[in-house]
Amino acid sequence: MKLIDGKAIANQIKKEIAQEVMQIKAAGGKTPHLAAVLVGHDGGSETYVANKVRSCEEVGFKSTLIRYEDDVTEAELLACVDRLNKDADIDGFIVQLPLPSHISEEKVIESIDYRKDVDGFHPVNVGRMSLGMPSFLSATPAGIVELLKRYEIETRGKHCVILGRSNIVGKPVSMLMMQKGYPGDCTVTVCHSRTQNIKEICLQADIIIAALGVPEFLKGDMVKEGVVVIDVGTTRVPNTNTKSGFKLTGDVAFNEVSPKCSHITPVPGGVGPMTIVSLLRNTLLAGKKAIYS
Repeated sequence: MKLIDGKAIANQIKKEIAQEVMQIKAAGGKTPHLAAVLVGHDGGSETYVANKVRSCEEVGFKSTLIRYEDDVTEAELLACVDRLNKDADIDGFIVQLPLPSHISEEKVIESIDYRKDVDGFHPVNVGRMSLGMPSFLSATPAGIVELLKRYEIETRGKHCVILGRSNIVGKPVSMLMMQKGYPGDCTVTVCHSRTQNIKEICLQADIIIAALGVPEFLKGDMVKEGVVVIDVGTTRVPNTNTKSGFKLTGDVAFNEVSPKCSHITPVPGGVGPMTIVSLLRNTLLAGKKAIYS
């Protein structure tokens, strides 16, 4: 069993991005600028955005954090998006999800200029990705395929089973895994909460991408020998042995599943670090006008 070290790969990619930013600056080019909009004080979102800001500093980007309280109106948030769309110095920006229930996430995402949509959530980017056209790829799916690539995991002709059909992970990663080329060329099955015989389907899989958000859903008796397992789950589960009182737990029962795997990602330290790096890569592409001129 080989552990897929997302942290090490993410650090490697950060160095590559930092090197390119240095070259851009040396040539008199513009420093890439990423903005993040954070609404409220959700613990997970706070941590994630803080990591994004720190990562921007590491690679030499400019970063701006815009904060609102939970009671911000939808109109105020849409006005903020409009300002960022028009700000020539901002190359890309994200509105951190989830948003409070009185704000339509769909409306906010659609209001973002797709040329600055470095989260890859806008319908234009999702549509272009599904057609195999140049686009900003959704950060977590992009991180997953990059891990497969860097570890030279064979995907051609393999059966890839995806657990979960979310717009953020399940759907986009299913499209990336079936695209022509590498990593891709998989036969893809997407399972979800209404799927029958999930165990039998998983037992046929060469690659399993678990993105259900159900702690330790994938058990040892659900996988075959030699399977590649990518665990996207990150649920805070109460734990009396940790200082924080909780433990970050994936969708895979690691101790049961890992002995059967050829490759597996840990939680934490697997897919998580790659998500932020994919966002940085999209911002660099936006700054260079490499996708949309």
